[in-house]
Amino acid sequence: MEQVDLIWKNGELVAWEDAQVHVLTHAMHYGTGVFEGIRAYETDRGPAVFRHREHLDRLAKSAELYYLEMPYSTEEIRQGTHDLIRGNGLGSCYIRPLVFRGYGSLGLYATDAPVEAIVAAFPWGVYLGEEAARNGIRAKVSSWRAISGDSLIPHSKAAGQYLNSILAKTEAQKAGYEEAILLDQHGHVSEGSGENVFVVRDGALVTPGHTNAILDGITRNSVVQIAKDIGYLVEERDIARAELYLADEVFLTGTAAELVPVREIDDHPIGEPGEITRVIQKKFDDALHGRAEEYLEWLDFVEIGRITSAA
Repeated sequence: MEQVDLIWKNGELVAWEDAQVHVLTHAMHYGTGVFEGIRAYETDRGPAVFRHREHLDRLAKSAELYYLEMPYSTEEIRQGTHDLIRGNGLGSCYIRPLVFRGYGSLGLYATDAPVEAIVAAFPWGVYLGEEAARNGIRAKVSSWRAISGDSLIPHSKAAGQYLNSILAKTEAQKAGYEEAILLDQHGHVSEGSGENVFVVRDGALVTPGHTNAILDGITRNSVVQIAKDIGYLVEERDIARAELYLADEVFLTGTAAELVPVREIDDHPIGEPGEITRVIQKKFDDALHGRAEEYLEWLDFVEIGRITSAA
């Protein structure tokens, strides 16, 4: 992780090294926090945050689902993020907002513990690497199942839930694969450890639906829109494990990973990144960098000017 100068913490820009919490912070013990992964990209008009409002709306909804009262509005966090990008002199960067239950109680019903908010922004390359985006990755179907909606809330991007992803990712990496694909409680394809899954069969895109314990990915939704606009058929349905091996193409999507082709799953070759994957990947990259006029509304441009947060 590349250190920068500032972090936005509870409404103020503070020095990176001063953005600290108490060791008895509730979220450190129980995972009671919700977060987002967001990216900003250099464009001809300066830095632009991709689908910023949608990410912050999801952050607020995730917080509400876990009874965390947001201490700041989404607009305040948005403005704080703009200040942070300007203050750190960043162009392309990764952005991590986090809302969490802080220090004050260790009980499970801890509504007396304050809710805090931070935003960090720093340079971070594509999660699985540039080579992965070009040539694809090897993935493994994990022995760990995705957390069921009967136990937690897959639609909430909650910190504690990512222990499930850590188990799957670690298992895959130790076995020599770059990524894991989890099945849901019924044995259908759910998602990657940090990405949504798309399968191409007979010229159509298929992706798991909301009943398959997925996070409702913002990159996923962007790719669905792009694919439909290009003219591809997109279907949300249950996907059997064997369909991964029989697919013409497979790719993963997520803010950190962007769009990554999968060339092999469980030692079954899928092949080099296919035509449909490449077409969508190119259009998506154009959208991220402001080169696609039809998707400019997805970009929140950061204007150079006065910092509004308290310093």
